[in-house]
Formats: sequence, structure tokens, C-alpha cells
Amino acid sequence: YVAYADSIPMIVICAQNQTWKISPDHGSMQALDQQSLFAPVTKWKVLISHWKRIPSLVQWAYREAVSGRPGPVLIDVPADVLYHTEERENLETPVLPPERYRSFAPPLGDSESIKKAAQVLVKAEHPLIHAGGGVLQSGAEKELVKLANHLGAPVTTSLMARGVIPEDHELSLTPGGYGALAAQVEADVVLAVGGKFGDLDFWGKPPGWGEFDEQTVIQIDIDPTMIALNRPVNLGITGDAKSTLKRLIEEVVQLQPEKRKPGPSLAESRAAQNAWLKDFKELAQSDAVPIHPLTLIQKVRDFFPRNAVSVIDGGNIAIWAVYLNRIYEPRTFLWASDSGHLGTGLPYAIGAQLAHPDRLVYCLTGDGALMFNIQELETAARLNVPVIIIVANDKAYGMIKAGQKALCDSRYIGVDFSDTRYDKVAEAMGCYGERIEKPEDITPALQRCVDSGKPALLDVLIDGSIHLDPPDFSVVASIWLEGCSMPED
Repeated sequence: YVAYADSIPMIVICAQNQTWKISPDHGSMQALDQQSLFAPVTKWKVLISHWKRIPSLVQWAYREAVSGRPGPVLIDVPADVLYHTEERENLETPVLPPERYRSFAPPLGDSESIKKAAQVLVKAEHPLIHAGGGVLQSGAEKELVKLANHLGAPVTTSLMARGVIPEDHELSLTPGGYGALAAQVEADVVLAVGGKFGDLDFWGKPPGWGEFDEQTVIQIDIDPTMIALNRPVNLGITGDAKSTLKRLIEEVVQLQPEKRKPGPSLAESRAAQNAWLKDFKELAQSDAVPIHPLTLIQKVRDFFPRNAVSVIDGGNIAIWAVYLNRIYEPRTFLWASDSGHLGTGLPYAIGAQLAHPDRLVYCLTGDGALMFNIQELETAARLNVPVIIIVANDKAYGMIKAGQKALCDSRYIGVDFSDTRYDKVAEAMGCYGERIEKPEDITPALQRCVDSGKPALLDVLIDGSIHLDPPDFSVVASIWLEGCSMPED
């Protein structure tokens, strides 16, 4: 589901009972209709019923996984097909290199539509660019920043797209922050690239955006079904983000050769953002014990270099991390924000470290989220993958507990944990482990993690009472519970 919701290309090969057992199943052990089971969470699926079709169907699977909007595909292989042996020359479809069975040329948007988009953007008084995950999938971050610089347009992003523009860039506004919301409402023209305006983008609708009849929206997406999915558009362009933005920049520069300076509305939005962040930065300086969540996040972010890969996992800690865990480079931020799935942090971190052995990789996770896949610490130790896991330990499912506090008059059921020593669990699995109880110990402990050369885990005791009430929790809850009839206070 995570791969499906977050548009991650995957080839999943599953073993299946013999063909004569499954059509239909008649009580054989481990029989399962995997095609039906995984249908809602796969982009494409197939059961290979004969060995002759293996090459063509595997090629088809790769084509589906990486074409258009990426996603997971399932290849279901019955045991009798899997164990069949045959001479290569007897294959009806040869085993081919990728360029022989799928296109590598990114689709370019319609040229007339691109020209119209350029005309609208050049005439705009308050243009804004909103980037979705498709910008990263396409590798279009340089083009996006170049266009923003030329138009003097502020840039907001979905949570999936953080890093497409450095978050200390003069045109960048923090996703979900007051400055970003102000700019999104103020903009007279919005260029949305590679995103669908999901729920954490307020569906692209007021009050998080301008009124439909007052705000012009141009949407670029590689998947035509994403155009106007959640918000009506004035101009939809189906195309790859990188190639389409390149062409759009050419048209904009032709109409407006000189770069435009950002308008006064950007200064107003940035002032709103700075005011919004001011209190958080002050709270992060707290030396209180137990540790304030923002103190932990700020010290972690200050320790790691700009190009470190940041992985987020959990409930409330993920909300806290939005404020002060800044992202500066493309593909240095991983969070299953579209799926909202817990337990992805440790596997994501291991994968990121294997992909980038030359970079530091850290994962900020809640204790509840960690326990979904804590056994992968053994994997990290066995493979000698030196990820650094920072556990914000409030001894609870903090987000669920916050919901029970708000909706159930603080009647807590099944949300509190015993005092588990996650650092000792890590040590038992071959990792470096340490428990942290004071703010001043965080930075030296992080250095010891790096110096250990091993996968490492810091078990950081945070203030559970403060952690229970992250800023803007009510906004997030209202998005999740939209349309529900809630009990009166």
C-alpha cells in the first residue's frame, strides 16, 4: 500500500500454489487468491500460467512499474511454472535489455498548452509554483527552481516533494506553514507540477487556497487522471515534469527576457512564516527534562550536514518535525506521508544508506512506529549499514493518545507502553545503543553514533505531556475526520 500511495515503482514476485490447485482452490494448504488480495494496492498484476510467458510478462511488469505515474506491480508465479526448466532457445519471447521493450523518452506536454501557460504566468501579478512528488520522480528540481527564479514566484511543496528547492532559499515557503498558506491564498495564478492536491494540501481548495473563480490554476502531470482530480483547473497539461518545464521556461523567457523580482506579497508571506516559526525556535532552546520534542529535532538537524538523508516515521513526532527539520537537497527526505503508514522509517533508512553509502542517514521515529519493524535492526547490523535511528520515546502511541484526549475525554485505552529500553534491544541485535535523558547529551551522543561505525539507536526520553499536543494537531485531525459527525464537548 505504501508503494501504491506514494508512487514507488516495485516489482513484487510472489510464489503461488500449482496451477492445478488454484483454479479454483479446493482446500490446499497456503492457498490464497493473491490477485484479488493485492488488486487495490497494485498498479498492475499478473499470474503467469505458463513458462513461455515469463519473459514477455516480466517485461510488461517493468513497463507498468516505471511508466507514467510509477507504482508497484505483482507477478504471481505458480510453483509448477517456477520449477519448470527449459532451453533458452525455446523461448518464444527473448530476454531483452530495457531499451528494447519500453520507452525512455519522457512525454512532453502539448506545445500550444505550454505556450498558453507561459502567457498566463508572465501576466500574473502574484504567481506561485506548487511542487508535488512528480517533480522529484522526473528529476525536474533544477528546472522548477530556474522557472521560479525567473518569475520571482514563491514555491510551496507537498510533503512528499520537500527538497525540490532548498528550504532556506528566498523563494521557498515551508509546506503547511502560515507563510505557505498565505501565499497559496494570495496567488492569482498557481502552477501545480507533479501533484494531485491531496488531503494534506487541503485538496487544493479554500481555505488553504484561493477561491475557484478568483485563482487561475495550471496543472502539469504525467498522469492525465490526476489533472483536476481534486481541484478544477483552468489549463491542464499532460506531460513529464522535467521536459515540460524545460519547454515552459523557453516560452516564458521569450515573452519575458528579464528576471522578475519577487513582489511584496512574498515578503508578507515570509513574515508570516517567520512569525509562525519564532515560537518553535524558542521552544527548541529549552533545557527541560524530560526533553521537549522540538529540542530533540533542532539538535538532530543542527548536527547533520545539509546533504544528509532525513527519514521521518511516526505520528506526533512527524508533525513536530515539519517545523524545524529543514530539508535542503532533492531526494534527501523520506516519509510515507501519502500513505500515512507507520513502520517505514527503519526500512527506508536502510535502503537510503545502501543507495548512498557516502552520506549520513538519520531516522527520526516515534517509539510506536519503531516497533512495527524493530527487527530490521538485525538486518542493518548484519549488512553493516550505519544508519542512525533517533527514537522520540514518549512511552505511548502519542497521536492515538492525543485523539483519545480530544475526543474521549482523556479516556485512554491501549495507547500507553511500558518503559522499554530500545537502546538495549539495539545492542542485543549488534548495533550501538544509548539512552538519552538530558538535552545537553544529544549532540555528543550523535557523534558517538557516527564514530561507532555501526548502525546506531538513540533512545531519547521526551516529555510525553507536551508531545501529546503538537501544534496544528487540530488542523491535521480536521483533515482526517472531514465529514465525520463528531460528538459535542
